[in-house]
Parts: sequence; C-alpha cells; structure tokens
Amino acid sequence: MVFQNPDSRNDRRVPTARSARGSSRPLKFTVAALAIGLAAAMPAASAKTPGEVEIGATLREASMLGLNGPTKRISEFRGKPLIINVWASWCGPCRQEMASLERLAWREGAGQFTVIGISTDDYPEAAKAFLKASNATISHFIDSQLLLENMLGATRLPLTVLVDANGRVLDKVYGAKQWDGPEALKLIVKTFPGQKLATRP
Repeated sequence: MVFQNPDSRNDRRVPTARSARGSSRPLKFTVAALAIGLAAAMPAASAKTPGEVEIGATLREASMLGLNGPTKRISEFRGKPLIINVWASWCGPCRQEMASLERLAWREGAGQFTVIGISTDDYPEAAKAFLKASNATISHFIDSQLLLENMLGATRLPLTVLVDANGRVLDKVYGAKQWDGPEALKLIVKTFPGQKLATRP
C-alpha cells in the first residue's frame, strides 16, 4: 500500500495500478490491452527513485540536517552497522513503529549498531513536533530536496534500510515492523553477522 500525504508529495509516490476493464472489441485488441494492463500492475517495488542506491551498492555521501541534534554526514556513521528508518509525521504506520525502533536502539547489545531516522516531511516543524510528542531519543534528520528519499529508494513509507559498517546497503524493508519483536530481531542478526543481540523480546 502506498501512503500519501493528502497535502503534498503525491507526485513522488508510485501510482496505484489500475485494472483493465472488459471490452467487446476484437480478441487481438483485448490481448494487447491485457498485456498493457499486466505491465501497469507490476509490483510497486520494481519502480526506482532517481539515483537510488540498490541492495549491494554503497551509499553516496550526503549531509543530513538534524531535527533533534546536529547536522551530520552519512560517512560519520561508518565503522559499525547502521539502521536507517525513513518516515513522515503524516504516515500512520511510521508513527506506529517508531516506539519499537526506540526500544531496539536501547536494547542490550544494540550498541553494536546505530539506529537513525530520516523524515520526509515538507516542513521541519511538523517532524519536530512529532519527535517531541513521542519523546524520541535516537538521532533524526530531515530530508531536503528529496536527496535521501531518492537515494534510499523511498517509494513507500515507512522504509527501513540496513547498511553495513562500510556503507553498503544490505537490505530494504518496506512497511511497518515491530523492530524489537522476534521476527525483526532475527532479521537484524541474519543481516549483520556476528551481532550478539538476543532474538527474544
């Protein structure tokens, strides 16, 4: 499902595929129309954002404007695994999973990796208000000019990107998760071999 801001950013989300309607036209035309309809209905994950860094490639350098802390560059997080959560204050599922990301960041053994958030809000004030209301402690940044949103491939929100210590993208998870739950913990341990993180809540 594509979550859209009712006020903005609609042109930056993957459009919903529309199903083809029936027709009494000749079979040849119907088959051609069906083929076009199937192509339009391909999964949204196949759509790419401009300049997207795909799984297996290394993130490019970028400056990130701090929302609840100082501005930093992506390269400053090199040296240990990084979990990047891309969200927006208007995105319900993003808000729902935020508390679990906080718990994950404070979990015993979680010091082996870093958890950060990147807001795609158009207005910093909206993102800051949400962070204040949710008592966020992990570092959050705001995307400007779609640089990070496009580089990370945020065609849908929320998006969580797992990056190794050298900045290489290892996995992308679209949709909300309970990040301190058993399933997500097992995914983290599998993605970051050698992590001594208990997989039980």
